[in-house]
Amino acid sequence: MTKPPARANNLQSGARLGPKAAEDDDAERIGEARPLSLRAMLPNAITAAALSSGLTGIRFAVEGQWSFAILAVILAGVLDGLDGRIARLLNAQSRFGAELDSLADSLSFGMAPALILYMWSLQELDRFGWFAALAFAICCALRLARFNAQIDVDEQPHKSAGFLTGVPAPVGAGLAFAPFYLWQETGIEFFRDPIILSIWISLMAVLLISNMATLSWAAIRPRRGIRLWLIALMTLAFAALLLEPWWSLTAISAVYLALMPYALIKYGRIKRRRANEKTSSRGAEGA
Repeated sequence: MTKPPARANNLQSGARLGPKAAEDDDAERIGEARPLSLRAMLPNAITAAALSSGLTGIRFAVEGQWSFAILAVILAGVLDGLDGRIARLLNAQSRFGAELDSLADSLSFGMAPALILYMWSLQELDRFGWFAALAFAICCALRLARFNAQIDVDEQPHKSAGFLTGVPAPVGAGLAFAPFYLWQETGIEFFRDPIILSIWISLMAVLLISNMATLSWAAIRPRRGIRLWLIALMTLAFAALLLEPWWSLTAISAVYLALMPYALIKYGRIKRRRANEKTSSRGAEGA
């Protein structure tokens, strides 16, 4: 009996399940591809709903309903955070769901924000504004492609230390909209200036594909003594989102950006500690 080619076996063993809830989730593998079950339809329907929400944001932008356009993309981000968790809860992960999730993320958090921001402001710069929008959409797609390519890579220093590599796609989309949040609340045209916005979303595009360590919320383990305080804080944050959505989103964006240097410092400490432990173990072996 002839054995199947080794390449085919490797491809089968590397098949991952999804949809993923976040980029810091551990990938699961199966021995062979499974057909999409009826149980898997719910998480995949949520992924499709996230895609529909992101693309509907473009429709609102075409009609000039900017607030609805932004909120549609944010809703897509919320749904994107739910599909993978529900899939694991139902034990309904599938390769189909994983691929659908990546495609939905590219469209909802790459293409949709780029087009919305272009129609809102960047089109006044003509070619340069379009280049900035293209840069954001392309960098989002490249980030997702890099994530998919690293699924089966065993050596992932950032992930093993509890960090992400670069800014996640949904977060990048939310940060790209920060000038709109401020413009919506203050009415100051500076925040709608196409040159300022071009520079801003270009920086967000760089953060998407950067190799810098960023915080992974799933890896945060608060101490037992402050958990009730955190629950109360999250409840107040949710109420603030309902009452003052634009100021709340501005505050969330500012806090995330402020924590990025902290993540770099913390990862640097972990990296140095690991290097020292590795050097010590080599010295002990040599002795």
